[in-house]
Amino acid sequence: MFGKRDDKQGVGQIETLLGAGTAIEGNVRFSGGLRIDGEVKGNVVAVENSHSLLVLSEQSRVEGDIEVAHVICNGTVVGKVFAANLLELQSKARIVGDVNYGAIEMQQGAVIEGRLELSAAKSKEQTLQVSA
Repeated sequence: MFGKRDDKQGVGQIETLLGAGTAIEGNVRFSGGLRIDGEVKGNVVAVENSHSLLVLSEQSRVEGDIEVAHVICNGTVVGKVFAANLLELQSKARIVGDVNYGAIEMQQGAVIEGRLELSAAKSKEQTLQVSA
């Protein structure tokens, strides 16, 4: 049911699903992959940040901060988003808050109401590559 993502970040499969109609009040901590189709009022944080994947479907809503290596968003986030490796914003994505990312892909129709900031680690890495 949940296929493997075979990408360069080394992210595995989604092990956990918060289904449509599910509402959680409180922080969510997870490892590996998490898909949210419901609603979370609290922060969503990956324990193993370097190999984590968060998928937010079109009907999902998160009111809180997100800290995950790889985020694929097609839902609504009200809070800060920190995607250490990659942030993918699909056409129905809406983020109300500041975004910090390693790399970003954004489809037409996606909306960000906040500041975009390249991760300090990625910025430093790019500076070293340019000056070498």
